[in-house]
This record gives sequence, C-alpha cells and structure tokens, in this order.
Amino acid sequence: MNDDEARQLRTRCTRFVNGHGQQSAADYLATVPTQTETDRYGEGGVVAELETYVADLLGKPAAVFFPSGTMAQQVVLRIHADRSGRATIVFHPTCHLRLHEDGALERVQRLVGRAVGDADRLLTLDDLRVVAEPIAALLVELPQREIGGQQPEWEDLVAQVAWARERGAAAHLDGARVWESAAGYGKTPAEIAALFDTAYVSFYKGIGALPGCCVAGDADVMAQAREWRKRMGGTLFALWPNAASALTCLHQRLPRMAPYVEHARALADALRAVDSVRVVPDPPQASMMHLLLDVSSQDLAFDGASPNHSATWALTLGEMIQFIHMYMQLGFLALEPIIQVSDQPVEPSLGSVVLTGTLSPSSRLAMTCHVVPTVELPLAKACCSLV
Repeated sequence: MNDDEARQLRTRCTRFVNGHGQQSAADYLATVPTQTETDRYGEGGVVAELETYVADLLGKPAAVFFPSGTMAQQVVLRIHADRSGRATIVFHPTCHLRLHEDGALERVQRLVGRAVGDADRLLTLDDLRVVAEPIAALLVELPQREIGGQQPEWEDLVAQVAWARERGAAAHLDGARVWESAAGYGKTPAEIAALFDTAYVSFYKGIGALPGCCVAGDADVMAQAREWRKRMGGTLFALWPNAASALTCLHQRLPRMAPYVEHARALADALRAVDSVRVVPDPPQASMMHLLLDVSSQDLAFDGASPNHSATWALTLGEMIQFIHMYMQLGFLALEPIIQVSDQPVEPSLGSVVLTGTLSPSSRLAMTCHVVPTVELPLAKACCSLV
C-alpha cells in the first residue's frame, strides 16, 4: 500500500480510535473563535491568555507559547545548560530529541545528549546511578510513547527527580502528553509538574488543537525562553490562531482524559482474550498502548531461502480487529505502513487482515497501534482497534 492508497482508505473511515479522528480544515478552524483577541509577535491577546492559563494548570509562575515542541525543548534545555555551566542532558534511549530531531540538540545547541537505560523498558534509578559525569538536566517523558505509554511508579519518578537535584542538575518534563499521564496517575497536571523545574506540554496531540505548545517554569527562566524563541525564529508576527485553538481544545478535552484512559483499558480487556496478542503495558497506564503479536516461522509463508523474506501473514482476530493502519517493528526497525485490506464483505466471525512485510523466521512482530479502523463493511458489531 502506497501513501496515496493509504490516504484514500483513511478518508473512507467512519470511526476512529486514534486521536480525535480525521479532522478537516473546517474542523480545525472551528476551534478558533471569531472573537479571538489577536497578538502581535507573541505579545498580548489570546497568546498571553493561554500562557497564563497553562501556567496555572501546571502550577508554575510563568509559561511561554512556542510554535514547535522541538524548538521549545531545545530552548529550555539550552537555558538549563547555560545556567549550570554543563552540557550533558540525560534521557531515555527513546527520547524524542534522540530519535526524531536529526541531532539538533548537538548540532544546533552544541549540547551532549546521553541516553541511559534500555530502549524497551522504563528508566530506573539504578540506570541513573551509573552516570558519573556532571549533567545539566535530566529529561523525563511522561508517558513514554515509544514503549506503549508506560510510566514509572510515582515513588520511582520522585526518586529519579531527586537524583537529578542531588547532583545539582535541573529536572525537565517532556509532557507532550502530560494530560494523559495525569489521568493515568490519577493526579493533576500540576502535581506532576511540581516535581520538575520546567515542563513542556503539547496542544496538537491528545488535545487535538492546531500545532503549538508551551513551556512552563520560573519567571526568570521563562523570560530567557522568550528571548530564545525570538532567536530561534519562533516569535512569528501572529501566533493567535494556534493559541486560540489550544485554549478551545484544552477546555473541551481536558475533562475527557480520564474517560479516555478508561476506554483504553476496556479495549485492552477485550483484546487480552485474543490468542497470541499481548497488550503492553497491561493494563494501559495512559490512553495509549502497544500490541505485541507472537509469530513463529510456521505462521509465515516464505518464497525464498534467504535469511529475510517477503512474507504474507493472514491474521484473524475475530470481530476485535477489523481494519488497522499501523507500523510493524522488527526490533527497533520500523517498516512502512503495510496493511493490505480487502474491500470485499467480511464475515463477522473472521475480520481477516493481511499483513505484508520483510520478516525473519524468528522475528516477533511488534505492532505499534497507530490505528485508522473501520471501513464501511457489513460487520455485525462496530468493534474497533485501538491506539
């Protein structure tokens, strides 16, 4: 399936479990009230209103709006490094700065990122104790997207932040999904943010607004962040559309975060009974999860004798999984979206999905559940896959 085919399939979907479904330009524009008070280069208007609101939500003295989380986190880590006179930032191996920013922390900010712990599990205090060099900051992501939305036990989280503080380092929260994290912990965003010197929060992910984010912390740190936003090209002439969208969606969706977690756990309960399917983490610790599908060489049909083969595997998960658009991972190698779906009617007892990819006979298929389910088909029940 190529990108065009995937887009065409997505436009025919009628129900979604991933995010807030497919949003049109009109949907996004509807989140910007017509009476919105505009800003000028990030000053005043709805931008200032949003910054005050987010600072209050997180229990911090001040917040600054940024057009991009990549920019925001680099800026705040740069400030921590400048203030400490140190260059090393410690984080989990699946940190966004390490995987998805093309080395910007090192190449742009001239800082040193140090990955600690194992990529397939949570960071632990024992992992941190191995670090001997002076560090500028510890970055903690909550929840951790790349390992299914896992979160440490609250006591472990407190201990990790204390470790950083004892070493004279700052503690920074990558809280892109802190709204989901708070619901999973049964705490408020402010209770989580209180552990950290600075916190980053995103508005286009779980909140579903136009792109944008805030960082929050002490007033003097945020004053520096505002200066660095300008230096990095983020102080645009007008930021009000994105800020207004964020404010609208925060009011609309923050009250729904706890039900989102409950729904994810209910879906996990249903999938737990399916043979060869494992939910990670189980139960979900936020409104996201991964599915692990155990596959043996006997489950795969190979057309050659080389170590890796082009294979087709027909997976039957009954009514629970109908039409999924996800990434398959072999170890840490993510393949392209590879779901092939038949447009023909499917019997309610089958719900077959054909998966194709390059697999090793000994591979365990790890399916990350970024899902676009439910093409219109005559199925007996509207059972969806999950995210």
